[in-house]
Amino acid sequence: MNVPSYSSDDAPVPTGMVVIERAITPLDLGPKFNRTAADVVRFMMQQGEMVTATQSLSDELIEAFAKDLDAEVKLVDPGEEQEVELRKMLGFEDEDDASEDDAPIRPPVITVMGHVDHGKTKLLDNIRRANVVEGEAGGITQHIGAYQTVRGGNTLTFIDTPGHEAFTAMRSRGAQATDIVILVVAADDGMMPQTIEALNHAKAANVPIVVAINKIDRENANVNRVMTQLAEHELIPESFGGDTIVQEISALQGIGIDDLLDQLVVVAELEDLRADPNERAQGVVLESNLDIGRGPVATVLVQEGTLRVGDPMVSGAAWGRVRALINDKGENVKEAAPSTPVQVLGLSDVAEAGDDFVIAPSEKVASKVADTREHWHRQSSLGRDSSATSGGARLEDIFEQIQRGEAANLNLIIKADVNGSLEAVTDSLRKLETPEVKPIFVHRGVGGITENDIALAAASNATIIGFNVRPDRKARETAESENVEIRTYEIIYKLLEDIESAMVGMLAPEFEEIVTGDAEVREIFTVPKIGKIAGCYVQNGVITRNSKVRFIREGTIIWKGEVKSLRRFKEDAREVAAGYECGIGLSDFQDLKDGDTIETYEEREIERSIS
Repeated sequence: MNVPSYSSDDAPVPTGMVVIERAITPLDLGPKFNRTAADVVRFMMQQGEMVTATQSLSDELIEAFAKDLDAEVKLVDPGEEQEVELRKMLGFEDEDDASEDDAPIRPPVITVMGHVDHGKTKLLDNIRRANVVEGEAGGITQHIGAYQTVRGGNTLTFIDTPGHEAFTAMRSRGAQATDIVILVVAADDGMMPQTIEALNHAKAANVPIVVAINKIDRENANVNRVMTQLAEHELIPESFGGDTIVQEISALQGIGIDDLLDQLVVVAELEDLRADPNERAQGVVLESNLDIGRGPVATVLVQEGTLRVGDPMVSGAAWGRVRALINDKGENVKEAAPSTPVQVLGLSDVAEAGDDFVIAPSEKVASKVADTREHWHRQSSLGRDSSATSGGARLEDIFEQIQRGEAANLNLIIKADVNGSLEAVTDSLRKLETPEVKPIFVHRGVGGITENDIALAAASNATIIGFNVRPDRKARETAESENVEIRTYEIIYKLLEDIESAMVGMLAPEFEEIVTGDAEVREIFTVPKIGKIAGCYVQNGVITRNSKVRFIREGTIIWKGEVKSLRRFKEDAREVAAGYECGIGLSDFQDLKDGDTIETYEEREIERSIS
């Protein structure tokens, strides 16, 4: 057996699984095994790999080093090592070994997806007999909502995901937290881009898909066309010989709703969904917001165990003892079993939508985990935040930056009513970035626009964007005195249009060259005190006096300038069209030869757009 010649041979190797982040350096890898960076570098050299102490290592080299020490390693992506350790602290290190075969059956979590205005919210409205659409700006659902209903003694949990393409991340999160997807397609509209996008999220989640063809009561409804489109996207309806359940409905008229619910009950039975209600609760945060009277409020979906009032809960950097649980009907409840959505009160801060939540063994552990996460998040974002605030520029400086070849920054402070909206707006604005202009998020937060936001905007030369929030009177007065611009929106379409227009206005002008004419040099004349004049025949287009010109010889541009003079016989001419002869004098160019080509062109500004 070959024994490695480490300088720290006597140091004990840690027992158990050692969590290592990928691309770690020898400087950081050595201490994980009670070794020095020199020990790691020496081992790598013995393997024929010349590495330095600060060079990133491949997965293979890390595993080879661990194997040589008879140690077990678990490789995780950068930033995940801390989370693995925190999960151990919370007591969930063995959770993957737990078997659910003997656990009780739980209700299915059903996500409603589809294109905007295809009737998803109206369908839920019909199911739970509550009007949601009227409360949404523009008739578009812009938050995630979770609701429960009972069909034939079976409880069904529904998650309504927004349909606008800007809420891709929210829709994706809905698919990952779901057991069954209802894909709503309008019979009069067919499969649209967002329908296909939602379908892809559902496929990625690897869950059963039930198609609800809505608006069958419309005069121009074409169910067969929708069926064909579904088949083209590998959703073969049962009527076509496939296994995809397709139910025709009218959410407006209430047609086919009961049949759809019956189909969902059957699919849930086949899926055999189970969860142990006696375990410590864990799940996912669907939505969160800051309520003036109640403080931070998180809408969560319990996935394992039972969440109870008084439990010490931690989600991301937010923690606290559960002070109250409110169900989808607005009632206070003492506990929430698996697959139950509830609002949680009592957290220290607004939880991030999409974060997992767990119940900690104690408040002390919950507080420590949350504090550690906050510390690491702050450390990881420190460099990014400092560059964001220091890179700002006033609008009048934008064009100077572009002319110097630098990227111009559009500084923004984003405030939204809930975290889901904040995330959607941020992701949409990031997509507008170009090499010349990029949005810099000086600050993003949930809640109304405050005087602190105004002060930050004034200090960082930022524009404040409010989505479903507004400034109070003092904030407005401060904004006026500090000359800070505040823009508020309720519809995300308009927000993106305005920001895109602002960014387009900041882009450097872009020009395209339009060839206006070309002429062949056939004879050279020498005029005293003027120089050489090219006797030309205009072959295409129009040669215009003072137009920009390229002088081409054997396909190569040898000079660029302007037409200094243009004559037709002995008279000055403003322009000469194709098929006519003329004399052309060029500015600062005398190297004329027979057979050369004079090509005139003009530069036209192209209307810029964010692509």
